[in-house]
Amino acid sequence: MKFSRSAQLLGVLMVSLACAAVGLSQQPGVAATESRTRAIVASFNKSKHLVKEKRGVRKEKYLDVRSEPAVKQNPADYSGEYEDAGLGFSLRLRVDRDGKVEGTGYEPLNGDAGVSKSFRLRDGQISGALITAKKVYADGSSEPLEGVFITKTVFESPTDKGVTTFGLGVIGKGVQVGALNVDRIFYQLKR
Repeated sequence: MKFSRSAQLLGVLMVSLACAAVGLSQQPGVAATESRTRAIVASFNKSKHLVKEKRGVRKEKYLDVRSEPAVKQNPADYSGEYEDAGLGFSLRLRVDRDGKVEGTGYEPLNGDAGVSKSFRLRDGQISGALITAKKVYADGSSEPLEGVFITKTVFESPTDKGVTTFGLGVIGKGVQVGALNVDRIFYQLKR
């Protein structure tokens, strides 16, 4: 059978459109992941610069916190122990090469940093730097865990070179710890 030039072009065009449709159908998940990652990372950025003068004495406060998503080629490299800076939150993560996450952790019970409740992670997955999982407590209750692996740099003056740390920034429902209402936690990787 002999095909005309226009029939061949039409065939190529149809195959190209089909491939484009498949590519577009996969994009919303990637775009949503990237958008969510950016939103969570932005919640860990902070900038303050205050200057007060009183009776000729100048007091200046400066703080600039810059966070970036930390994407690793091998998701297993995210495995490790993570802790916050003194509020009583901790996570131990085991991640395989496919990004499947298992782990355990503990957090303050009823706002008391001295008493904690433990949980285990189920249905955990890493996509890029975004981690999602379900925290399951001993009583069977559960709640979602969502966060981003972050490289965070803190500058305490405009000329400061900054201190950089790696960890996991997690957002969620507010938790009362002492007098603080905490809705986001930065778990730093333990060395």
